[in-house]
Amino acid sequence: MFKNVLLALVLAGSSSVALAQRLVDYEITITNITPGQTFTPQLVVTHPEEIRIFEAGLPASESLEILAEGGDTEPLSNDLFNEAYDVATIGALLPPGETTSIVVAGQPGLGYISIAAMMIPTNDTFMALNRVKLPRGGSMSFTVPAYDAGTEYNDQNCANIPGPRCGGVGYSAEPGEGYVHIGNGFHDLGQTGEDGSEILAPQIYDWRNSVATITVRRMNN
Repeated sequence: MFKNVLLALVLAGSSSVALAQRLVDYEITITNITPGQTFTPQLVVTHPEEIRIFEAGLPASESLEILAEGGDTEPLSNDLFNEAYDVATIGALLPPGETTSIVVAGQPGLGYISIAAMMIPTNDTFMALNRVKLPRGGSMSFTVPAYDAGTEYNDQNCANIPGPRCGGVGYSAEPGEGYVHIGNGFHDLGQTGEDGSEILAPQIYDWRNSVATITVRRMNN
């Protein structure tokens, strides 16, 4: 599954909701400000006020779990397609210190934007901009935290972490804390698991929130 995500091209579409609204273009710029985490393909959604891709303190949906554990944005994109103004995925990995951008359509002043991407190597941690109102004009910048989906225990074991660094299992049915919460980073859990798998060290992969800066700019239309 994860290999398919890494090869994904930009996925985008305009929903039936968008056809009934006056939409304008927004440039979305994302910068990874972590020292050692990479963002998987980044889901960008513009949507009405009532839409939420997650709510802290409540259980993650299965689609969010798939994104947070394996980096696959397609299930969540499909869930949102018919209710959102625009749904797009930036298909490339975003390494530490790098910046990427995309243009999406949204409703100025009334519409909202949400963004999410898994952080690798982690068990089920994702960066997110959660349900922020689109500006009527100009631009707004945000510094956003890492969230833990609460769907897999943070054992930092490479056997349970996908991506080029570890190559382990992505989405799984294993239990976790049970609700979305602020990610608490990496900890010193030793060097190897009981099965001999590598345990990742905080000296390289830890972060202290926040993990990304995001700018939302209304374009000239």
